[in-house]
Amino acid sequence: MNQNVDCIFHIEDALEMILLFDQMGIISFANAMARKNLGYDSLCGVHISEIFPNTFKSTENGFETDYSFGEEHQNLVAYRKNLTCFPAEVRIINSDVSQGIYICMANDILEKEYLNREIENVRQDAEHALKVKSEFIANVTHELRTPVNGVLGNVKELLATEHDEHTKKSLRLIERCCGDMNKIINNILDFSKLEAGKFTLEPRKFSFRNMLDYVRENHINKLNEKGLGFFMTISPQIPEYIIGDELRITQILNNLLSNAQKFTSVGKITVEVLRTARVNDKIELFFIVSDTGIGIDSADKSKLFQSFSQVDASISRKYGGTGLGLNICKQLVELMGGRIEVESEKNRGSTFSFSIWVELCDEDKNTSFQPADKKQASLSTSFIQNYSEKGSNETDNIKRYGTAENRENLKRNMSKMILCIEMDNWEKAEMFMDVIKQLTENAPSDVSRTILKLKMAIQKENYDKVIAEYNALGKMIESEVQQTV
Repeated sequence: MNQNVDCIFHIEDALEMILLFDQMGIISFANAMARKNLGYDSLCGVHISEIFPNTFKSTENGFETDYSFGEEHQNLVAYRKNLTCFPAEVRIINSDVSQGIYICMANDILEKEYLNREIENVRQDAEHALKVKSEFIANVTHELRTPVNGVLGNVKELLATEHDEHTKKSLRLIERCCGDMNKIINNILDFSKLEAGKFTLEPRKFSFRNMLDYVRENHINKLNEKGLGFFMTISPQIPEYIIGDELRITQILNNLLSNAQKFTSVGKITVEVLRTARVNDKIELFFIVSDTGIGIDSADKSKLFQSFSQVDASISRKYGGTGLGLNICKQLVELMGGRIEVESEKNRGSTFSFSIWVELCDEDKNTSFQPADKKQASLSTSFIQNYSEKGSNETDNIKRYGTAENRENLKRNMSKMILCIEMDNWEKAEMFMDVIKQLTENAPSDVSRTILKLKMAIQKENYDKVIAEYNALGKMIESEVQQTV
């Protein structure tokens, strides 16, 4: 008896509307929430068709309905006493306790439907805004590309016929700026497609090593100009041909190598590619791009893969860039089922690593995959750590004035600088001068003063002054080397 009383009190105070009605459709019980929401002082004796007139019809024998009784919720329209209505989520079941009694449990979902409509409106507005923005970006970038390519074409024609070196220098600068502008336009277009979800991969069969050769040839001249070492290693376990999006894999590598080259003045850049896993007919390829460049603080690593983000404004001013490249790389890598990470330390270089999944060609699907050794099996930690530590030590030795590595790099950059001056290429000479300045940061004061004079002479394109200061610097360094020995 007490249990029945407790049950009645529990139903009475329930947060959902509860109605009991018999086979004739007459309501015998309604809890407080039902009375409140439906606007009745008492619902006893009211026919269920008055509450759900669109679902139940009153008849001489009780009621008719197409409603499917059971545990599943259905959306019905409930009517209040004043004939106003609201949407309700309803579940009606047969009572297990009393024969011929139906239990109706319902929730007012008017607010829920209103919020859903608001959410849908916001979603549609956001999709429309994104579509408008994507179309705007596509149109603007197309309009930008046309005049840029027009300028670039005319500049190339002028370079072929121009003989004045001063004019050719200006034309080459314009040519380089047009190339940079086209790269920015391409990045904005890719970012727009990725953000709008309209970017699709185009996998096909291609030669993996030929692709890497193309990437290498694309960067080797600039790396040689800066006097940087470049090493590329490919695991023999990677088949000659694979199925993947060659263009986008190339784009990721080009972006990482461009960044490495841009932010590295002395030392080397290394690329390592390994095969790390196989699932059915797909294999995971793991890439490591390591440099001995400026590096970044650990606290700033989270900014690297954000769109339109640079670690700090000074980097953007000095090195340029939109901050889109790494964000695009991250999204492309994730589209290929992988992830991208970075290990870096301020002034001691960076190591970017990323993995992608590609498909095996038919001729390689029956071959088994065995990791080469334990070192390769745990490469995601050991390789990156080894590269970071080794790169850091090499960078320290190169930048520490007076070490064998420092003297070797100084000699190489000074030779290339003087060669650029002899060829009247003052722009590249200034680039090598910046490297020399970095390599002599901890040099004695008399060397630092001579470095400053040499830099100013190069900026003024004063050949005689440059040669004089260059010879003076060479004698100072040679003298210090002999004293050290």
